[in-house]
Amino acid sequence: MIKLGIERIHEYKSLFEGKRIGLITNPTGVDANFKSTIEILHEIGTLVSLFSPEHGVRGNVQAGVKLDPYVDPETNAMVYSLYGETRKPTAEMMADIDVLCFDIQDVGARFYTFIYTMAFALEACKLYQKKMVVFDRPNPLGGVAVEGNLLDLNFRSFVGYYSIPQRYGLTIGELANFFNETEGIHADLTVIPMSGYRRSMNFKDTGLPFVLPSPNIPTIDTIYAYMATCYFEGTNLSEGRGTTKPFQIFGAPWFNSKLTIEALKAYDLPGVQFRKHYFTPVFSKHANVLCEGLEMFVQDVHAFEPVKTGVILIHIIRQLHPEFQFIQPPKTSQNLFFNLLMGTDIIEKNRLSLADLLTKMEADSKRFMTMKERYHLYDV
Repeated sequence: MIKLGIERIHEYKSLFEGKRIGLITNPTGVDANFKSTIEILHEIGTLVSLFSPEHGVRGNVQAGVKLDPYVDPETNAMVYSLYGETRKPTAEMMADIDVLCFDIQDVGARFYTFIYTMAFALEACKLYQKKMVVFDRPNPLGGVAVEGNLLDLNFRSFVGYYSIPQRYGLTIGELANFFNETEGIHADLTVIPMSGYRRSMNFKDTGLPFVLPSPNIPTIDTIYAYMATCYFEGTNLSEGRGTTKPFQIFGAPWFNSKLTIEALKAYDLPGVQFRKHYFTPVFSKHANVLCEGLEMFVQDVHAFEPVKTGVILIHIIRQLHPEFQFIQPPKTSQNLFFNLLMGTDIIEKNRLSLADLLTKMEADSKRFMTMKERYHLYDV
């Protein structure tokens, strides 16, 4: 039986008793009985402030929407946004707390912004001499497999800040320790580990309830698809936002499903199948326009290689569809959003053949596998 980090808090009461506590959390910050971390911390200490990542403390904000400071109606604590102009807690935000806690369910993807909210909080704790505590949770994709290319720091952004691969195979607590040491942050950090967890487990193996970590990742199945199709956010393909199956459905008004499926057969991708699908997004790209596309079915999560699958999909779709385009960068970046998500411009610039690209990704993955092992808190 797995006990989450937050469920072991009473073993670490000395960290919180008599302390003013700040908390970075969202709706995933609950124990196995859905009692919120907000409530738990309020009972053992003085909870004075909440910090909101992307999508808000209550999960009621769509991707990319910025929030102004406000008072949480349920706790009367001040809520500060860490997704907007301010991504690292400021001196003013940190002044009234002694301990900054982090409890959010990660998805195991480099481009998921919550992990950088955590990293910037570590930097703030070091800068302002505050204690940081991370309550550990499972990596939904498991803690063994590693996949993808190491981020080229020329493409550093809030969807990829450190040189890690897309699928890094660490829990959020292990990743905190990794960032804290390898990036030279050296904050006063305590990770409260889980008990009963083994790193070979995916989320379904844990038996824990799954609380969607953001509006467009409603299920565990979505996370596996997200690892393969999040890159489509940087193109004129719909990645399925505005449908009932974001990231599992993708396409465009000009998409040719038949040709794409035929081309995919040559790669014999393990653990996944595709079917032709029509859909009409109700918001986001191609809103209210009929799209042709594919629906992805991940049938064997242990065999499925999501990053490789996503790269091959981009390669095929780009070859077959002259309408395919990379989206122009936002005003705040000189890089294409696709390149920020990939952490490189190798694909966009066609710097390598597909075969050479996959070879590079495999080499990067093996290199990171060796780097991460010393930060493992759990056995296989």
